[in-house]
Amino acid sequence: MKQLLLVFIGGGAGSVLRFIIGKFLNNTENGIPYGTFAANILGSLLIGIILGLAAKNDTLNSNQTLLLATGFCGGFTTFSSFAYENHVMLKSGDFTSFAIYTIASFIVGFIAVFFGMFMVK
Repeated sequence: MKQLLLVFIGGGAGSVLRFIIGKFLNNTENGIPYGTFAANILGSLLIGIILGLAAKNDTLNSNQTLLLATGFCGGFTTFSSFAYENHVMLKSGDFTSFAIYTIASFIVGFIAVFFGMFMVK
């Protein structure tokens, strides 16, 4: 039960922060949803740091990892919004924004995870 509560609290905090970032940075007029992009990239960096710390000399215990990686990062990042935003871009014929957003999200996201893990080594 404690583990569920930790994931719940972390997920709620991450979701609220993602909502705030999206409110300020997502704009339907500019094509690319920068808020979702920023949340996903920052979340990728954070999960790299968190899991890197968890693996390094057991710096974080399993409860802290659940709260931060599974809960917070899980609530903060959003694949469903990413997928929906890509659907909207394709449906509207904005293939350039779709390509830039999709490719940048994958490449920069992977780099952010690896960089986060590298930072804590």
